[in-house]
Amino acid sequence: MGKYRKGVFIVTYRREKGKILYLLLKRKLHWIGWEFPKGGAENSESLKEAAIREFFEETGENAVKLKSYKITGKYKYDREYPDRKGFIGQSYQLFSSEIKTKTIKFDKREHSGYKWLPFDKAFSILTFPDKKVCLNYVNKELMNGK
Repeated sequence: MGKYRKGVFIVTYRREKGKILYLLLKRKLHWIGWEFPKGGAENSESLKEAAIREFFEETGENAVKLKSYKITGKYKYDREYPDRKGFIGQSYQLFSSEIKTKTIKFDKREHSGYKWLPFDKAFSILTFPDKKVCLNYVNKELMNGK
């Protein structure tokens, strides 16, 4: 029985002219599709520390208003990855963070581009259902002023 790598999903947003836009990254490492910043915790890192580090690694910016949620889940990998030996999948906790800049410095090893999209468009192009659930949850929280 394999282990699940501990990780984080970080729904990233910015406000522009009274609207909320969500950051989606075009994934190219291990699979192709759209996601928000995410990643695994390293060694003895807490999930909050992992969220702060992953946010910076995937955007080039520091997290603003980083918020954690009690939303968790896990998924299995479709195959074994050389950089994730001994893991059969990843568990995650949901975070969100606001970002103040429109231009980010994404990790070109993992991603080939990015888009800022309103909720409906972001929801429609996210690749995996678990990420859609997370985006929907954060969007409802933001719409309710939380």
